[in-house]
Amino acid sequence: MDPVIIVGAGPVGLTLALALARQEVPCVVLDEGPGKDEPRAARTVVLREDTAALVERLTGMPLARAGARWAGWRSMRRKQVMREIVFDGAEPVPLHIAQHVLTGALRAALTGERLVRIAVESRLDGIEQEPSGVTAHTRGPKGTWWRGSFLVGCDGPRSTVRKLQDIRFPGRTAVERHAVAALRTELPWHDEALLHRLPPWRMSGPSAGEVTARPLPDGVWRLDWLLPPGKDLVTPELLLTRIRETLAGWAGGTTPPYELLDTGVHTVHHRLARRWRADRVFLAGDAAHLLGALGTHGLDEGLRDADNLAWKLALAWHHGPHEALLDSYQTERRAVVAARLRAADQALPLLRGGAGLRAVVPGSSRGHDALLTEGHLGHGQLGAPGAYADSPLAPQRLDGQIPVETPLGAPVTDVRVTAEDGTFVRLRDRLGRGALLVVLIAPGTGVWERKHWVGAGIMPQLAAAVTALPHPAELLVAESYPGAAAHTVLLVRPDGHLVTALGGVRPADLYAAAEATVGGPLKAQAEAGASAGSH
Repeated sequence: MDPVIIVGAGPVGLTLALALARQEVPCVVLDEGPGKDEPRAARTVVLREDTAALVERLTGMPLARAGARWAGWRSMRRKQVMREIVFDGAEPVPLHIAQHVLTGALRAALTGERLVRIAVESRLDGIEQEPSGVTAHTRGPKGTWWRGSFLVGCDGPRSTVRKLQDIRFPGRTAVERHAVAALRTELPWHDEALLHRLPPWRMSGPSAGEVTARPLPDGVWRLDWLLPPGKDLVTPELLLTRIRETLAGWAGGTTPPYELLDTGVHTVHHRLARRWRADRVFLAGDAAHLLGALGTHGLDEGLRDADNLAWKLALAWHHGPHEALLDSYQTERRAVVAARLRAADQALPLLRGGAGLRAVVPGSSRGHDALLTEGHLGHGQLGAPGAYADSPLAPQRLDGQIPVETPLGAPVTDVRVTAEDGTFVRLRDRLGRGALLVVLIAPGTGVWERKHWVGAGIMPQLAAAVTALPHPAELLVAESYPGAAAHTVLLVRPDGHLVTALGGVRPADLYAAAEATVGGPLKAQAEAGASAGSH
């Protein structure tokens, strides 16, 4: 089989390459640049806890050392603290990291990876598809033809892949615009992210009355000032004045010392590609969607695209194209991003509607603050990880299905589990290997060596049921899981989304759920694989 061609060497493309390599799928990454990224302190990303864990699992790098996990969240309106949250381990904590640091960690992990080839200075200018594969042409010093089994466009907002496939990219331009500065200084809020609406001091130049401060390592902060609609020029002089006014306002009147590291203007667009799949060509990341208003983060969704697509491409690569499984990528991911864009578009008029609305809606200031907090912290419709409850891969209603705290189709909670070799690991550590995960909830097993209980009770029956599944699966045992009674059996997808929870060992239900998860009967996969191999 030919390798998967990945166009674009940003975080999404590199994450997809690593995820495929971990599942023994070879890749070629077409990088139109020189193979390194310019350090930009003001170009940062915020990752939710599970996407940060995905990158850590793939790279082996503890990202918390390279970025900053917020100690808390504070939101203010004028001089009043509207909300204050302390992250004490009871809830997920966002990770704030410079994008070039994140990309560097991914590139370092790919160094020496035998299944991944990165072709630098290779700009795509042509794609040809056949039933058995896809061919891409690049121009540049090493312009050539590349043969692949599939091709994924991770090549950003101006995606060449999307244009060559004639896929429309409708949406809204300049939904929000922010002036951005990265600087080293001391703020009154140690390691806490801050959203300050309508600060009491007067700001020079155009201002929509909102500033965000988010910490980075080594005393560095990224500050974002929301700009009013329009195209008013943000000059260096105006930005310097804005920095001094803001720091002085927070410090009580005197501007503290600071070192300016980087500046920029960040414009947020909302767009969604009409199609994310064209036969053997797929779109992911900014090539498929643009979002980012009200604290949401497009790269976080792009990494979820890569995680969703990787195990499906790997299964198709090893066993032959399975159309229902490959189609589910667009169905699942596009629906999640579309819902997030709709939520942001509905909230924008309320949050940016001016004082008139605040005057007539009781308690609206706190409601607005709650909406913005959801976007920034990864909660609610604006920020929470999407669930695939309506996925075409979801099994029909099973007789033995029972509720747990995790909704069907949502990401599972990360709990400690016992692996098949008897070691204790985190559930997230077993994701991304292409196998389904079957998790038995068995209180008390944690205090005994595995050899004492692996052959007792319901374990032999469950182990036999797992061995008989139509797709490779790993059997894990957990002491507990939120909302799950003893002897609950969870079926988890390779990307960490819950398929079903069963009350006890139910081999027929487990088999039916596993079969649905991989897109249909094993026979269909075998026939597709035989057909692909005959070309």
